[in-house]
Amino acid sequence: MSLQPVSPEIITTPEGVRRLADRLSREPRLACDLEADSMHHYQEKVCLIQFAVPGLAAIVDPLAVADLAPLAPLFADPAIRKVFHGADYDIRSLHRDFGIEVNNLFDTMIACQFLGEREFGLAAVLKKRFGVELDKQYQRADWSRRPLTAGMIEYAVKDTTLLIELAGQLEGELRAKGRLGWVSEECALLARVRVAQRPDDVPLFLRFKGALRMSPRSLAVLEEILRFRDRRARQMDVPPFKVLGTETVRELAEKRPRSAAEFAGITGFTERVIERCGEEILRAVERGLAVQERDLPTFPREERRKLGGDEERRVK
Repeated sequence: MSLQPVSPEIITTPEGVRRLADRLSREPRLACDLEADSMHHYQEKVCLIQFAVPGLAAIVDPLAVADLAPLAPLFADPAIRKVFHGADYDIRSLHRDFGIEVNNLFDTMIACQFLGEREFGLAAVLKKRFGVELDKQYQRADWSRRPLTAGMIEYAVKDTTLLIELAGQLEGELRAKGRLGWVSEECALLARVRVAQRPDDVPLFLRFKGALRMSPRSLAVLEEILRFRDRRARQMDVPPFKVLGTETVRELAEKRPRSAAEFAGITGFTERVIERCGEEILRAVERGLAVQERDLPTFPREERRKLGGDEERRVK
């Protein structure tokens, strides 16, 4: 397969989506990737869906065309292999935003792990195998912005166009080692992951990194600060970490400042932060300190067992 770049088709109409789905339905395998705006908005959403097959690269713009129903049978078709790299987030997002389920998944990151690769991030893999370097300046771009720049479009399709060839290489190596079946099993499990819905009455501190080591009093303060942060983030339409960073929240919960003067020395507490939300933070601390001893929060035993991995992005 040629590694020459293919000028992508930008799909912004329902008819374009139908034509693309029909074209891709004739392929035995296709590469796919997503771009979202989780670094820039409170309620994250899929902003681009990229596809690549030999001779074709396409970008579907879900912000321009809401009805992506023609793509659902394509993703669900077990006869077509869908190639992703690090598919966990993509699988969850496709189902959350569009109700799309994926069958016959091949995750090249899982494949690299089963081959014993020490570096299995896509940038490292593409550099090692193809000598291709990805432009990191767009990794944290706001993909909800329109129009897309030429650089954003190039970034969006560059790695996707290489995934098919990468998958072919990895499948051959896995087959030679007798590990292809293992990867298929892992990918089948991954294809069933879904976004967990958090009930409104579940404390936010349960998903905050480091909360397990805090005292009950600090947990009470932490919960109030997290509630404030979440409300403000929703109002501003930004991710919570852009209101107050993880370390700032942790130090506030532990140090429990009672006045603006006590903000001194707390990580990330600039004059701008104090001016913007200092008083509300102090009120949150006071609410946490006012919780009666008998009502102080603690970690449920089952949560202590579960919190061994990565905490969810929304509250960390």
